[in-house]
Amino acid sequence: MPASASSMNARLPRLAALCLAAVFVVAARAPDLPELIAEYEDFAAEYPMEAGRSDPTSSREGWPAESPKDMAWRRAELERLADALDRLPDRSLEQEDRINRDHLRALIGWRIEGIDFDERRFAFVAHEGFYNTPYSVARRIDLQNEDQARAWLARMRGIPAYFAQQRANLERGVATGWTHPELVADVAVAVLRKQIARAPEQDPMVEALAAFPAVAAQARGLIANEIRPAQRAMLSYIDGPYREAARQELGIAAVPNGRAYYDFLLRYYTTTDLSAEDIHALGLSEVRRIRAEMDAVIASTGFEGDFAEWLHFLRTDPQFYATSREELIEKYAAAAKRIDGVLPRYFSHLPRQPFTIVPVPRELEEGYTTARGGGGGDMEKGFAGTFVVNTSHLDQRPLYEVPALSLHEAAPGHHTHGALNRENRNLPGFRRARDLLAFREGWALYAERLGHEMGVYRNAYEKFGSLSTEMWRACRMVVDTGIHVMGWDYARARKCFEDNTALADVNIDTELARYIGAPAGAVAYKVGELKIVALRQRAEEALGDRFDIRAFHDLVLAQGQLPMTLLETQVDAWIEANRE
Repeated sequence: MPASASSMNARLPRLAALCLAAVFVVAARAPDLPELIAEYEDFAAEYPMEAGRSDPTSSREGWPAESPKDMAWRRAELERLADALDRLPDRSLEQEDRINRDHLRALIGWRIEGIDFDERRFAFVAHEGFYNTPYSVARRIDLQNEDQARAWLARMRGIPAYFAQQRANLERGVATGWTHPELVADVAVAVLRKQIARAPEQDPMVEALAAFPAVAAQARGLIANEIRPAQRAMLSYIDGPYREAARQELGIAAVPNGRAYYDFLLRYYTTTDLSAEDIHALGLSEVRRIRAEMDAVIASTGFEGDFAEWLHFLRTDPQFYATSREELIEKYAAAAKRIDGVLPRYFSHLPRQPFTIVPVPRELEEGYTTARGGGGGDMEKGFAGTFVVNTSHLDQRPLYEVPALSLHEAAPGHHTHGALNRENRNLPGFRRARDLLAFREGWALYAERLGHEMGVYRNAYEKFGSLSTEMWRACRMVVDTGIHVMGWDYARARKCFEDNTALADVNIDTELARYIGAPAGAVAYKVGELKIVALRQRAEEALGDRFDIRAFHDLVLAQGQLPMTLLETQVDAWIEANRE
């Protein structure tokens, strides 16, 4: 029997309530993993420069927002994403989904910890810092039209405010006892002085506008009237009040809560739970192993003399050094092409993107590391990858280290890894970024070791050069932990390198400034490399004749980047899949 109008009217509020409840149930549905990954990618897009995705021609991007208020907002967003990831039911996830979830959850957790330590109080790290950010962006610009040129000019107008924000962060560090030692401030001062000394028309920010004279004229005026005053004010602050407040101790453990911060940095950079004491002991063990291999190489040359005399020979004999900046670049280019010829025997998948070899800009070379590769490439926009070489102090840039550094920084190291990441659209963006130092640098150091199998090292000197660069990374484990936890002074840290490596004096001092200014990062190289070596050995033992070196390398590089524990999970799964 049909319901009466009055009874139907009585039910309408209940029906409406039920419908509304259903709407809320749908609206409250927990997001799945792809949605959470997309949310994180949207979050990362708010900070494109940090994610390596900046468009220099976009006026919308501005410069990194890193005030306490901005960081609090980031933390809240990260915490929300972390909670949502924690609520995902494990049984609903396939192997690759679990890898993505666990990686993203770890990454978010580390970022939250970094914010909680208010680490933006350290606004610069020796030669790296906010003062270089505009120049790093400017050197990647390829402006196609006047609209893009004006967008770049608009970004330049934001530089003084960006500097002011970074000064506030530094002042907060001074007020709370979070400052660098003087020697780290000295490097920042040297970089700023060189930037300020350049005429506006020769500034890279203006040089990018060469095809647009009217806009370039405005940029020159902007630099002279607004940007240079901001740089001078920053120079005066770092060289004055900041230097006066610099901490006396070299180690980060001396700042309030410094040991806890160092322990966090070790977890983040190595992606392991190894303690400072564990890493120190592992480093000493590696130093002993590598030293024995060095002694064997020296013996093979027939050299008569002790280790110190051998190092003196390498550091002073002219045959081991280029006589011009151009010659040094040519030596790197020749080594890179020699390596290219054997790569297909060890890799099935190589990137489409080439790389170019360029000198470190003159204003940065003092205090800059020996070489650096893997950055700045974008095939879609017509940019090759870049392998930058420090061509200053030629008498301290030994040629016997060129092959090892080429393997590490270019192919099959950083460039190969980075270019394959950019081309691998099967991975979410966060796995193609450059966040995880242990994976990225561990792979590059493994590439140096692979050079022995590949036949890249042609003589005893180049083999020793490879061992010297490996010893350099082993000494990092000892020295970094020694400085920041065990109270080592500068002389003791320096002696570790003097006694065990062929590094020239300028390189040792540059490296020590880096370790002091950027705690814990330097130890990740060896930790990551040793893990990759151990996983390869595990696969070789398990698979025997079935082991395929090219397939193993392709597997590792196909991961983009992962914490070491998750890389182990992937390799173990690959071993099981290839047993039969």
